[in-house]
Amino acid sequence: MFSRIASRRSLARVFTTASLALACNAACLSAAFAQATIPASLTPGEATHVVAALKASGTQIYTCKRDASNNLSWAFKAPSAELYDASGTLIVTHSAGPSWAAADGSRITGAVLQQAPNTDQAGSIPLLLLRATNAGGPGLLSTVRYVQRLDTHGGVAPSGPCTQEGQEGRSPYIAEYVFLG
Repeated sequence: MFSRIASRRSLARVFTTASLALACNAACLSAAFAQATIPASLTPGEATHVVAALKASGTQIYTCKRDASNNLSWAFKAPSAELYDASGTLIVTHSAGPSWAAADGSRITGAVLQQAPNTDQAGSIPLLLLRATNAGGPGLLSTVRYVQRLDTHGGVAPSGPCTQEGQEGRSPYIAEYVFLG
């Protein structure tokens, strides 16, 4: 009997510790996405409304190519990321183009209008404002006219040298994507 009570107390401590760790992790992740300010250059001039604000986790893909001096260097190839809502549900996938595809079949492509360095997080890919073009059916993304990539962490070209043309390198990143209609 005594060992059963001790066992239950031990189990309760494990669950309490795990719960606290998960809560701290969620709070830290929320703090990681707290962009101080959005640069004015990344705000569309015309009136817009937020269609969705999603958290992204993925990789920036780079390939080893010869530059103008015939030296091998990393060149950006494409993004590969999943975008989640506040509840952790996968809403949109992000890939080459750049393009975004929602689970409801709506799809957009983007063209960079402006970029700005992430002054809050050194060593991160730049913040972006993109013009969106509808490339799919009706749904979440069908009314999106602009996309902002904000609060980037990571994603820069691999730090190691590329040694063979065509070699691929991946760099993990997180960001917030705001879809504006």
